Amino acid sequence: MQTKEIDATALETLLAAAVAAPSIHNTQPWRFGFDLGTRAVTVHADRSRALALADPHGRALYLSAGSAVLNLRAAAAHLGWEPVPHLLPDPRDPELLATVRLTVTTDPSPAHRALYPAVARRHSSRMPFTGRPVPEPVVADMTAAARAEGAHLYVPDILQTRRLLRVTSAAELRNATDEARTAETRAWVAPPGAGPYGLPLTAARPLDAAGRMPMRDFTGRVPVPGRSRMRFERHAQVALLWTVGDRPRDWLAAGQALERALLVATAHGVRTSLLHQAMEWPDLREAMRVPGTRWCRPQVLIRFGYGPEAKGTPRAAAHPAGPPSAAARRSDLDPGTAGPGDED
Repeated sequence: MQTKEIDATALETLLAAAVAAPSIHNTQPWRFGFDLGTRAVTVHADRSRALALADPHGRALYLSAGSAVLNLRAAAAHLGWEPVPHLLPDPRDPELLATVRLTVTTDPSPAHRALYPAVARRHSSRMPFTGRPVPEPVVADMTAAARAEGAHLYVPDILQTRRLLRVTSAAELRNATDEARTAETRAWVAPPGAGPYGLPLTAARPLDAAGRMPMRDFTGRVPVPGRSRMRFERHAQVALLWTVGDRPRDWLAAGQALERALLVATAHGVRTSLLHQAMEWPDLREAMRVPGTRWCRPQVLIRFGYGPEAKGTPRAAAHPAGPPSAAARRSDLDPGTAGPGDED
């Protein structure tokens, strides 16, 4: 599909890709706009859906928004445009996190075009994986994808994998025993029909019966009818996404790197899920650093492997308020009906 017209259909294609990005607790903490003068889709922070305890500095919010930016770039290339991203800052609008300008080209980025089919297929899988190792060439492709967006992907050996999982388990235990954090997380567990945000209660995933895999327990240890405990893979494969810098611009870049690595994995038939718990505690985040590196700022731990296809959680699908008009230099793009999506 290629188009040089920025009409309502093109905007819906761009935004459907953007909202398919992962976000912490499926908060979807973003708003979108379109600037007709510069032909740019704008990405704004929606801090009304920020997490005060789990994400007090907004790092995970920026990570989520960066993932949406990468999906916008993939969709733009799919439509025949060359996407030109611009990240912070804009002193006139502190909530403006990024813009993706659509420029005319005869040869849109083949790398981003190739990623687009994976956008709708990528969902976090919280189910056990088979334990079959992901081949090294696939892991190398994921690592290269992160590097292309200015981040690093550390793939540890067995001993370091166990260390990272132990730290994540410690963070999960802290979250479970902290009443305020438990309440904040549980607030994003949505009963049926509650809307497109958060994790549906009916989608609660099993926990590891052996206790080795620290999957986030969104229910806060409350009983969930029909919820089971299963044995997860004995030897997990994980990768730590990290950056040298640790400012908002670095977080946005890390979000793009994260989503690009996840899309590459999806294209190879590899399932992924995100383990973010340790990043929510400063001392445990520090303990996640790559050994021997001086400037390592951990951003998120990725679990990957082979397993059943995951289903998406509800999403607020953004739609343009109306077709782009020459009379309106800028159009807001408002949330619409719920559609399939994903959660952190």
